[in-house]
Amino acid sequence: MRIISGSAKGRRLASVPGTGTRPVTDKVKGALFNILGSQIEGATLLDLFAGTGSVGIEALSRGAGHVVFVDRGHRAIETIRRNLVTLELKERAEVIHGDAFHYIKQAPPERRFDYVYVAPPQYQGLWEQTLLALNEKPLLAEDGLIIVQIHPKEFRDLSTPNLCLLRERRYGSTLLCFYALSEQARQVLFPHMVNEEQNLPAQG
Repeated sequence: MRIISGSAKGRRLASVPGTGTRPVTDKVKGALFNILGSQIEGATLLDLFAGTGSVGIEALSRGAGHVVFVDRGHRAIETIRRNLVTLELKERAEVIHGDAFHYIKQAPPERRFDYVYVAPPQYQGLWEQTLLALNEKPLLAEDGLIIVQIHPKEFRDLSTPNLCLLRERRYGSTLLCFYALSEQARQVLFPHMVNEEQNLPAQG
């Protein structure tokens, strides 16, 4: 694995020992950040089930303002910290050794992320549980995105009134699903946006 672009372009990442992690391929990672484009600059990102930290570290290399890495695996956490130190990116990172669901539950209400990346172990239903947890407690900024990385065979429609599926992108055996806040959730979480729109002067 390597960093594709940014300040650490071309640098190699250490892998988590063993077979318990599922690193994203360079092809998929490149496609993801091509979609996000320059909006990643200065953004905040939550990397759940972070593994090696490849996605969050790529974001930091491309200018993200702050990334929170969460993983319950001791080896994964050690690997993330090692990669951040090696690439001199630890100053804009927070590494949490713990359960993703606990993190979502205990996160303060005011904590918001521009992007939440969800890439759990396959075929355990964890992506569904995570999305449902984020539906109950959205951690997104007003125009934020949740990006779920799964095998295409894992996908199914879920009832998430606070989140809506915007798009899907398939790259071989990897499917990326992009979710945003529903209009209903935006009105509840960010009422000032609704008030500002109502107070806009009439056109013409």
